Amino acid sequence: MTNAQSLNLTPGTWNIDAVHSSVGFSVRHMMVSKVKGVFKEFGGQVVVADDIEASSVSATIKASSVDTGSEQRDAHLRSADFWNAEQNETFEFRSTSITADGGDWKVAGELTLNGVTKPVVLDVEFGGAGPDGQGGQKAGFEAKTEINRKDFNVDFNMPMDGGGVVVGDKVTITLDIEADLAQ
Repeated sequence: MTNAQSLNLTPGTWNIDAVHSSVGFSVRHMMVSKVKGVFKEFGGQVVVADDIEASSVSATIKASSVDTGSEQRDAHLRSADFWNAEQNETFEFRSTSITADGGDWKVAGELTLNGVTKPVVLDVEFGGAGPDGQGGQKAGFEAKTEINRKDFNVDFNMPMDGGGVVVGDKVTITLDIEADLAQ
């Protein structure tokens, strides 16, 4: 059992501070490089229990808030070829378990993307917690997972003349989260 107090992490509800956090992804493009993107609108909570493994995590990402640095590509990602952001307005994550992994954690949960819900495991590193200088408390977390986009019915593919495809199947999701303890 990992005790929250031993980590200087106050039990309670911690709200994701979207201004000081980022939700990003990367995917192989043209078989030679990776395209990276972020989502600009997201939120969520980490509910910390005395025993960290009894805690929970929930998050929502607005699908249409994608930004890869190319409006043409972003519009294509929002389309039915990828995740149909008009019909599937948000991506949702809800934890089902949290287990210690050395000094870090494995956060298992269900990810709903493109109308499909599948289990995923986030590798989470705790960055620390402490006062924010304004009477509140901040905590930081980094998380990473890989998914196969085809598992979520994101199966757009365009074959390349020399072999391979334009978009790879493996998508790496990276979260850098700063959270505020609710007052």
